[in-house]
Amino acid sequence: MGDAGLSKTVIITGGAQGIGRGITLYFLDKGANVVVADVDDKAAIELHNMLPENQQSSFLSVPTDVGNESDVQKLVERTINQFNRIDALINNAGIADPDYGPIEKLDLAKWKKAIRTNLTGAFLCSKHAIPYLRKSDNGSIVNICSTRAFMSEPNTEPYAASKGGIHALTHALSISLGPDIRVNAISPGWIEVHDYQKKATYKEPHLRDIDHAQHPAGRVGRPNDIASLAWYLCSDETGFITGQNFIVDGGMTRKMIYEH
Repeated sequence: MGDAGLSKTVIITGGAQGIGRGITLYFLDKGANVVVADVDDKAAIELHNMLPENQQSSFLSVPTDVGNESDVQKLVERTINQFNRIDALINNAGIADPDYGPIEKLDLAKWKKAIRTNLTGAFLCSKHAIPYLRKSDNGSIVNICSTRAFMSEPNTEPYAASKGGIHALTHALSISLGPDIRVNAISPGWIEVHDYQKKATYKEPHLRDIDHAQHPAGRVGRPNDIASLAWYLCSDETGFITGQNFIVDGGMTRKMIYEH
């Protein structure tokens, strides 16, 4: 979108907290109109209230369950009613259960919930935003994937499968939608998001020197590391980039680790 972002409109799902909040704040600072689609309306209202006055008219929050097609349709309608266009979609909404447990005991409901939010949500938001993205001079979709699409810890099958699906959805959409709309993915590694959570759930981060040192880049990631790349992928400078996945993990997936 370049620095002419003032007239550009972007939908950011899951944009009220975590990486999504970081992307929202970054895009607002660049002058874009931002529509936050989040199931947590309290977090979205809190985010709105913390914005400087000159950015509040560029911000719209729409309570949205991205796995519910009716909600997604209303999201797109409200975006068009407010800003009259959609130039970019950031499919960031996602959930992860810290206790999925072993696969042979995995509750089917947990599997379905992860796929519904993380993968089906990206499909639905893309489906309903595409007609308007086609009208943009430089329509762009950025899917927030994960390094978990390519490497795993034990007992994370629902999350890994949903993010693997996002990776495949990205290159499929890029072929179906080109040249009108470019579609790319970003796969974050360890991104510290405690400062980007709503106050009610805020916890002081406890990062050790070893946590930073294990990264070849020398530190744990920050939301702006993802947001700046998302902005670039939506910009007019990336017209020849589509169907790609960008791993942003401080080099960790390139590091050989042996247990001794």
